Amino acid sequence: MHDVVVLGGGPGGYATAFRAAARGLDVALVEQDLVGGTCLHRGCIPSKAILHVAAVLDEVHRAEVLGLELTAMGIDGAALGAFRDGVVTKLHKGLDHLASARTTRYHGRGQLRRDDDGHLGVEVTASDGEGMSLSAPHVVLATGSTPKLVSALPVDGEVVQTSDQALWFTSPPERVVIIGGGAIGIEFASMWAPMGSHVTIVEALDRLLPLEDADSSAALAAAYRRRGIDVLTSAQVRGVAVEDGLASVDVEVDGEATTLTADRVLVAIGRAPNTAETGAGELGVLDERGFVVTDAHGATEVEGLWAVGDVRPTLALAHAAFAEGAVVGDRIAGVEEVRPVDHTHTPRVTYSHPEVASVGLTEAEARRRYGDEAVTTTTTNLRGNAKAIMAGSDGLVKLVHLAGAAPVGAPGDGGPVLGVHVVGPQATELIAAATLATAWDAVPAELAAITHAPPSLSEALGEAYLSAAGLPLHGA
Repeated sequence: MHDVVVLGGGPGGYATAFRAAARGLDVALVEQDLVGGTCLHRGCIPSKAILHVAAVLDEVHRAEVLGLELTAMGIDGAALGAFRDGVVTKLHKGLDHLASARTTRYHGRGQLRRDDDGHLGVEVTASDGEGMSLSAPHVVLATGSTPKLVSALPVDGEVVQTSDQALWFTSPPERVVIIGGGAIGIEFASMWAPMGSHVTIVEALDRLLPLEDADSSAALAAAYRRRGIDVLTSAQVRGVAVEDGLASVDVEVDGEATTLTADRVLVAIGRAPNTAETGAGELGVLDERGFVVTDAHGATEVEGLWAVGDVRPTLALAHAAFAEGAVVGDRIAGVEEVRPVDHTHTPRVTYSHPEVASVGLTEAEARRRYGDEAVTTTTTNLRGNAKAIMAGSDGLVKLVHLAGAAPVGAPGDGGPVLGVHVVGPQATELIAAATLATAWDAVPAELAAITHAPPSLSEALGEAYLSAAGLPLHGA
C-alpha cells in the first residue's frame, strides 16, 4: 500500500513521483525498462548528442571561411556511439539514484486494475513472470508514446526504421528518405546531411513543420534547400518496398508519380499514446485515438486515476510532461489552487540547423481567434545580427501581437504579444526569454525598454521588440 503509484518512469512519470514525494507522500514508481523513458534513452538526449556532432561537422565544413585549414577525415562509428551512450549513461545514473532515493521502485510491466472493493491498483509483472499487486488511493498513468506505424510503411528495423531504431547507426546512410516533415524528421535531416547523406524529406502537408508558423516553415525550407536537402511537400507516399538492402519509395507529388531509392527510410509520421495494454481502456478513460481523457489538471472521471505526458492529447514534449507532472503531484498532495498547465505558453523547440522555436500563437491561430483586423505582425531578419553572421546562419524573429491604439512608444502600444517565433542559431535557447513575453501579456513598448547586450543572438529579440513598438534601431 502506497499513497501514490505512478505507472511509467519517463519525464511525466518521474516528475509526478518526485513532486509527490517532495510533498511528503509515499510514492511507488513502476517501470518495465529504465527510468528516463523514451526522452532519455531513445529520443531527446541521444538525438541531441548526435546533433551536436553534426553541428561540429558543419563548422568543419565552413572552416575555410573562418580562416582554418581543417578537413573531416570521416566518422568513427564506435567513437560516435560511445559519445552518445556516454551522455545518456551519465544522465541515467544520476536520475536512477534520485528515483531510488525518493520512491519505492518496482521493475516490471504494470497494468491498472480494480480491487474487489473497487479501489484502484496496479498489477506488476516482472520480467521473470513474478507478479505483485500494488494499491493506492491515487494512480498516475504515465506510459508515454511509441512511434506511429501504418501498414503502407512496413518497418523492418534495418532499412525501414522508426526514430527508436535510427539513432543507433555506426555509419550514416548514403541516401535516406525521411517520411514526415515534423520535428523528428527535421532533426534527423540535420543530423545526417552534414555527415554526407543525401537526404530527401517527404511531407504530406503543404510545408515542413506544419504546426509552426508558416513563415518559420518557409525559412527552414529555404535553409534546407540551400544545404542540399531535398524537400517534397504535398507529397503522398504510396508504398515502400525493400530488395537487396535498398528501399524503393513510391511518392506522388501534384498528381505525378516518382520513385525514390534509398538505403535507409525513416518513418517519422508522429507518435501514438502507449495505452493499449495498460488497462485504461477497460476503465473507460480512453478516447477513440487511445489518449486518456482528463480535465485540465490531469484527473480522469475515475476517482483517483490521473494521467500525464504523452498519454494525454496535449503537447508531446518532455518539458510539457514535466509541467503536467508537477500539477498532478501537487493536486494529489492536496495543494490548493493549483494552476493547470497552459500549453499555449509552453515553448516548442526543434533542434534543426537552423533551429526553430516558438511560444504562443502562430499568426494563423491568432487571426482565427481575434480576427484579421485585430492582429498584426512584426518580423526582423537575422542578416544584420553579428552573432548570426559569425555562425554563418540566417533566420528571423517574428512577433504576433494585437494592434493597439496607444501612441507609438507608450506603454500598451501594439497590444499584447501573442506569439514569438524564432528561426536561427540557438533559437531553442532564446525562446525561454520570449516565453515571459507571452505568459505575462507583455506589450512591445514594455519589451523594447529591456536592454540586450551586443553582440548577442538575444539582440534579435530586442530588435523585434523595438520594431513592434514603432521604434526600430537597426531594422526597418
